[in-house]
Amino acid sequence: MTDETQKPATAGTEPQDAPAKGERIAKMLARAGVGSRRAVERMIEAGMVKQGDRVIDTPATLITSVEGITVDGQKVNPPEPTKIWLYHKPAGRVTTYFDPDGRPTVFEALPANMPRVLSVGRLDLNTEGLLLLTNDGELSRWLELPSTGWLRTYKVRCHGYFDRDRLAEIRRGLTIDDVKYRGVKIDINESREKSNLWLTIAIREGKNREVRKLLEYIGLQVTRLIRLSYGPFELKEMARGTILEVPTKDTHLHCAEYFKDKGIEAPGGVTAEKPSSRPAKERQGWAKAKPKTNNRRANKKRTDPKRFEEDLPKKVRGNRPSTPPRGKSPATARAKTPRPTGKK
Repeated sequence: MTDETQKPATAGTEPQDAPAKGERIAKMLARAGVGSRRAVERMIEAGMVKQGDRVIDTPATLITSVEGITVDGQKVNPPEPTKIWLYHKPAGRVTTYFDPDGRPTVFEALPANMPRVLSVGRLDLNTEGLLLLTNDGELSRWLELPSTGWLRTYKVRCHGYFDRDRLAEIRRGLTIDDVKYRGVKIDINESREKSNLWLTIAIREGKNREVRKLLEYIGLQVTRLIRLSYGPFELKEMARGTILEVPTKDTHLHCAEYFKDKGIEAPGGVTAEKPSSRPAKERQGWAKAKPKTNNRRANKKRTDPKRFEEDLPKKVRGNRPSTPPRGKSPATARAKTPRPTGKK
């Protein structure tokens, strides 16, 4: 008797347990520089992404290439090799592709031969300094994650008088208006009583206006904010408005953890160490090895007076009575010792 529930496999069909082919469209478009994964997912929800004439309705759609994919009517080009650029953002530009208020953007100021790039995080209108740009939306997201642990350093000019107790609080970490902030590193001259001062602060998350809110909490108003570094990348002597491409080997070295999942190793097989916010703890419970000693030498050192005499410091050795020559009494040895006469 045959089982009626079992259906014969038809030609041209694959088993149900066969691995799915292709890659999620949101992930591939992010690597092509369209935007971060989350941004691409929002574009799909808005009906902006099409494959030919068909509207893509789910970010889980699998594709093998971006051929025939359009976003808001624009053709998507195949992913290029991942690159990072350093940009010295001047004050007065917003970090967005489109501003409803008509303010100038950082992307409008980029060279015409630049590919479509995304910013790593944002700097607000009045903040200047180092801004990372990349053509890989997935890398952009990885660089922004708090778990990546990269330190972002700012130079700040402030006005006001700070509260020392609250200064200790932001160094430890605290919650302001239901937003939790991790502890920060801050270099400030605590003995200075002037109302205008410069300080350096380093954070690891980069939440919305984090530096300004933390300094406002301790009583300081930020009048100028400059980002000096983002992880291993530094602003150094770059002039305002200039852009500099990072060499590929440096990109692979500094972002080794990201490229490791892509099957790309750092140059020379060197893996960049992941920054840690806590010092490594020493091992506990391990017995230290005792130094090896020669028992015969140790016993001789304790019993031989001459050996003991040699080990003494010279000052102590000079205050000890000298041993008289063998075969002569102490009186004879003193008699042959010339006495000072007082005459020169």
